[in-house]
Amino acid sequence: MILPTLEEVRALHERHAPTHEALDLVLTHCEIVCDIAEQLLARAALPLDAELVRVGALLHDIGVYRLYDHAGRLDHRSYIRHGVLGHEILREEGYPQRLRRFCSCHTGVGLTRHDIREQGLAIPEADYLAETAEEQLVMYADKFHSKTTPPTFLTADSYAGYVTRFGAAKVEAFALLRARFGEPDLTSVRERYGHSQA
Repeated sequence: MILPTLEEVRALHERHAPTHEALDLVLTHCEIVCDIAEQLLARAALPLDAELVRVGALLHDIGVYRLYDHAGRLDHRSYIRHGVLGHEILREEGYPQRLRRFCSCHTGVGLTRHDIREQGLAIPEADYLAETAEEQLVMYADKFHSKTTPPTFLTADSYAGYVTRFGAAKVEAFALLRARFGEPDLTSVRERYGHSQA
């Protein structure tokens, strides 16, 4: 699989971002997730495709751009759709399923058909679960930064507390990711981007 270069990734973001503010928010988040994933990858004793992790992290939230209205406001009520919207963008751009899955399979610690049905989520009923180690690493790294206003870093403990509202299976899924990949040191990345920590 031929992956886009960093310049091509940035061009994709620029082409789909409706405003400069949206570009700054989403691309910065993707860069932070990439930094965290690369840090965890450097420490993991796993044979992962580092370039696929990098590109997957940089593109995982590209679907957020389709949630902005013409006035530049983000539709928070439809946010659950950002993963499938990103999958759609990358399909339209001609990228393979292996790369598109970083968008559709990173929400929470994975969404199942059961989750979608039980919670009445406004996305097509399917299993959106990170399967490869690369997908799992990007999904996990994503849990350490939030695009809230203002953007915030999360510790493993704070995310573990958050995920309890979704049930024991999600708590266990996060615990397994934490055991597999470890915890990132957020000090340097927090200082680089100037975001606070929850």
